[in-house]
Parts: sequence; C-alpha cells; structure tokens
Amino acid sequence: MLSKYKGQQSVERGFRFLKDPLFLTDSVFLKSPHRIEALGLIMGLCLLVYTLGQRQLRQTLNRTQSTVKNQLGRPTNRPTLRWIFQCFQSIHLLINSGVKSISNLTYERLELLKFFPPSCQRYYLLS
Repeated sequence: MLSKYKGQQSVERGFRFLKDPLFLTDSVFLKSPHRIEALGLIMGLCLLVYTLGQRQLRQTLNRTQSTVKNQLGRPTNRPTLRWIFQCFQSIHLLINSGVKSISNLTYERLELLKFFPPSCQRYYLLS
C-alpha cells in the first residue's frame, strides 16, 4: 500500500508547520498514548480540510482564469491557503446594540472572498 501511495510529499509538506516557532509545538504536552493518537487524528483531519479548501480555491481560480496577489504582490493562480488566511487576519466581527458588522473588510479582501463558496461569504455577512 505504501509503495502505491503518492500523496506522501504533500502530507509531509502539510505538517511542516509543526517546525514553525510560531506554532508553539513544544508547549503541547501529552502524557497518554490515547491523547497523542487523538491529537494526531485531529491534526490529520485539519490537514485534510486545509488541503480541500486550498484545492477548491485553486480550482476556482483556474476555472475563472483569475489570479490573486501573492506575498510579493505578483499575480498567482496557486496561492497557499495559509497566505489567504493571513490576508484575513485583521478582520473582526463587531456587535453594537445587537447589530453585527465586519471591520477591515477592504476591497482586496472582498475580491478574495468571491472565489469562496457562499457559506464562507456568509461568515463575513455577505450573503
């Protein structure tokens, strides 16, 4: 089975964030083997969701023949979902007297959101 498995490189790339000092991996202490297994399962599921989201974004960009700016400001049709998440980092939900609004939703961020399904756009109160 392992000799036929072709996705190992992408999985290993997906878990390279564990070495990132910003992830604070060394602050996670698990003493029980069951908890270690559970964390591994959760991390695998998170990587699956991340990979599916990135694939959907890239397929939408290819289908619409569109590009987004990468970290250097150059157009790309193969952005990482991590970069897109960083673009949305400073957006906040504000609730004032029961009225919800989104702060820092710039034109560039609105343009990025059009490549995501309506369920993602609803999160930003757009549909």
